[in-house]
Amino acid sequence: MESSVNPLRPRHKQLPAMHRFGLTVLACIGTTLVATPMLGHLDLVNIVMLFLLTVLIVAVNLGRGAAILASILSVLLFDVFFVTPRFSLAVSDLQYLVTFAVMLVTGLTTAHFTSVLRMKAEEAEQREQRTEALYQLARQLAGTLTIDQVVETSVDFIKQQLLAESTVLVPDPTGKALVNAGRANALPIEPHLAIVALESGSLVRSDEVSGMGYAPLYLPLRASLRIRGVLAVRFADNPQEPMPETVSLLEALASLVAVALERLHYVEIAQATEVKMLTERLRSSILSALSHDLRTPLTAMVGLADSLFLIKPALPPAALETAQALHEQSARLAGLVGNLLDMARLNAGQVTLRREWQSIEEVVGSSIKLLGSALADHPVKVDLPADLPLVEFDAVLVERVFCNLLENAAKYAPTNTPIQLSARLIDHFIEVSVEDCGPGFPEHRRDELFNMFVRGHSASGKPGAGLGLAICKAIVEAHGGQIRAGNRTEGGANVSFTLPAGNPPIVEEERL
Repeated sequence: MESSVNPLRPRHKQLPAMHRFGLTVLACIGTTLVATPMLGHLDLVNIVMLFLLTVLIVAVNLGRGAAILASILSVLLFDVFFVTPRFSLAVSDLQYLVTFAVMLVTGLTTAHFTSVLRMKAEEAEQREQRTEALYQLARQLAGTLTIDQVVETSVDFIKQQLLAESTVLVPDPTGKALVNAGRANALPIEPHLAIVALESGSLVRSDEVSGMGYAPLYLPLRASLRIRGVLAVRFADNPQEPMPETVSLLEALASLVAVALERLHYVEIAQATEVKMLTERLRSSILSALSHDLRTPLTAMVGLADSLFLIKPALPPAALETAQALHEQSARLAGLVGNLLDMARLNAGQVTLRREWQSIEEVVGSSIKLLGSALADHPVKVDLPADLPLVEFDAVLVERVFCNLLENAAKYAPTNTPIQLSARLIDHFIEVSVEDCGPGFPEHRRDELFNMFVRGHSASGKPGAGLGLAICKAIVEAHGGQIRAGNRTEGGANVSFTLPAGNPPIVEEERL
């Protein structure tokens, strides 16, 4: 695409007007010099044909204006040098006036139609060149790997094909302003016009800002899903409004650039997603391996700690306190390892749900009983409607959800404060909420709470690894529900999750 002249401009327009008119005069004089020796050997009608041939050649190569000049000069030169009396504009026979008129009309008509045909041919040639240039540009953009390459390719194309300056603008991370994409570009832009083009999705032009040195033309980079940015263009040698063909070329270019930017965007998303998947898979594999390797020695430690209480005679009180502490810490570590193993299995999709129609009240009761001493300092208030229908779920996994939520609430809530557990039917879902009177969740980290190893208060002295809510989320989503965390208006945390209600079976009451 390297060129020293604009290939989209007609050839005869690349020559200055004075040069074209000078060549026309020389062509007519040359025809006169060639035809003069033939006077007396050829009829005047044949000499007229030579001048008409000159008009045709001038029209084809130098354009309509030069052809009109050639027609007039041919009539004058034919009259002066070939019609008696020679070397004067006088005419001895009036029939030559008809010859002059026919010659002039024929020359002008020939110039007109030849010029029209030449213009059509040039337009076809321009379209071919433009199509070829766009094809080459599309090939280059298809091979780009970075936004810098896209910008550099498009800017060079506009500079070479249209002799214009340009720059590509893309939205910043906030989406409220536009910034230069790729390499730095010194082309001044008018931010308001660029934003209008981005929001409206249509071409914006202002000749007023062109006089101040700003880019006057802004084209939206419209892709298949959304507008990816704006293309700003300034014509250095033509401040007037660009031709429709030029605007059409720029719109086609903007579409190609938009497609390239969208392709790079989704390539980046795909790469980030693949890296995230590989990271999660590696982390799950490591967790699973560690959990399996640690479970056996931890179980042995718990058993050995329990055996210390059975020694006869009994150990001293100080030794029994150490054994009790060893038992508690080993049990807590065993629970943590169990959570790690469960999380690895859930992430790997190796858990098969054993759904059964059962009452939520029974699972809530078994969860509270299972926690035992962990809820000793927190009265649990259960609010379950009497008409709450049966729900189809895996009792073991949902029990784990209740245990994690209740244990988490008891861990952070002040001593002797109540924990509220309630459920209600909303549309086609059962919503369960667990509320406490603790400090609540940090507002800026609420979306991160359900990720692995993320804790609501990282600086808290409370023990934990940040797996409870992550396990709850995996179990609830495996059942087709959703879970969310929030804060109560009167203070405290609120975690709620939903389970699909489905169509429970009809249970007939037993007759006494």
